[in-house]
Amino acid sequence: MGNYFLHSSSYVDEGAIIGDNTKIWHFSHIMGGAVIGERCNLGQNVFVASGVKVGTNCKIQNNVSLYDGVILEDNVFCGPSMVFTNVKTPRSAFPRNTSSDYLPTVIKSGASIGANATIVCGGTIGRAALVAAGAVVTKDVPDYALVAGVPARIIGWVCECGEKLEFEKNLAKCFHCDREYKKSTDNHVVLI
Repeated sequence: MGNYFLHSSSYVDEGAIIGDNTKIWHFSHIMGGAVIGERCNLGQNVFVASGVKVGTNCKIQNNVSLYDGVILEDNVFCGPSMVFTNVKTPRSAFPRNTSSDYLPTVIKSGASIGANATIVCGGTIGRAALVAAGAVVTKDVPDYALVAGVPARIIGWVCECGEKLEFEKNLAKCFHCDREYKKSTDNHVVLI
């Protein structure tokens, strides 16, 4: 176990791995088998299931549950009360509660998920993508995409720093940090 802060009202079960300088705040529960990287911040009432992997420098705000099958790469932001699912067809009468029943969900490095968004399991949210508050994501989100709505649709593109990009002739330069991007013919964005 690393050198981390654990609020007295929270629990870290035996077998969990917590990185150095991570902070776990009020009423949170980290199950054995979970792996949380260095310099993460887990807000109040966060649940992390066994088998979840959280990268370095992730921010998980209040009331977020990370269920088995969720993988957060480095620098991911999960807004307050956003929701991950891990079973496509849940039924009380037909329990689906083994690891083989769970569909993996991968959140790539630098992506942000807004407050009260829902991420339906089995997909990938791309690098530095931004999911708007309240959106319901039902399919993969490309790198640098800005998605909103129910179901979530691409409404624009964002820089790694989070600012909205304006494309001209398939090229964009962030006015905030000067990073440059190119939009490909298949409507994907890459950092150049």
